[in-house]
Amino acid sequence: MSSAYSGVYKATKHGVVSLSETLYHELALIGAMVNVSILCPGFVNTRTMDCERNRPPELRNDAAEVMRIKMRPEYQVAEQVMRQELQAGMSYQQVADCVSNAMREEKFYILTHPDWKPLVQMRMEDILQERNPTNPFSLLGLQR
Repeated sequence: MSSAYSGVYKATKHGVVSLSETLYHELALIGAMVNVSILCPGFVNTRTMDCERNRPPELRNDAAEVMRIKMRPEYQVAEQVMRQELQAGMSYQQVADCVSNAMREEKFYILTHPDWKPLVQMRMEDILQERNPTNPFSLLGLQR
């Protein structure tokens, strides 16, 4: 789902979905005995908000620019909500179990959080109805 303050992250996720769908079709065309799955989780209790800790110093964002963005009240609210949702999210072990089960069943799309399916449907309806994107977090009762 697309939302504010996560453009680069979301662009990579959307890219992985398209790449995986393409790979699925290409492998099917050549009759490969390899399956492809794509994990589409909801909130998972990880440290994804602290990923900067893993970035090499020479690739880090400008500290002054980061602080300027982080001082914006709307960013602070969004970060607080995201951290709360991640902390309350599914454990990585539960996600791993979902993935293992789905792969055994040869599922392509692995949706770990069934309560997010209406959000996927809403996005598809936005596209089909040619309307502006709906904020998925407002539908979850989160203000982002």
